[in-house]
Amino acid sequence: MHLTDILVIVSALTAGCLAGRLQPWRRLGGWAVDQIRHTGPWVRNGRGRQAAVALAQVLTAPRTSWRIVRTLITGGREPAPVRDPEWIANRTRSTTDQEGTT
Repeated sequence: MHLTDILVIVSALTAGCLAGRLQPWRRLGGWAVDQIRHTGPWVRNGRGRQAAVALAQVLTAPRTSWRIVRTLITGGREPAPVRDPEWIANRTRSTTDQEGTT
């Protein structure tokens, strides 16, 4: 191993440790959520800032972003989940319930 290889490995490990402590993805996601939740300056400061906030939101919370887009496409017409009023009578018994009764 050369000295440069050792320096690259040590610097990569140091960068990984700092990224873990600083948590840049979580901070970026929190910033994006705050900007979107409080529709103030990010709306007024032009399309560039709006694009940056939207990109940060998509990168840090893809499931939430997809759910929002899907709701916008369908117009919020997804059927609400229906609860079964007789769910206790209709449930299947687990193995732990069956072991107690013989």
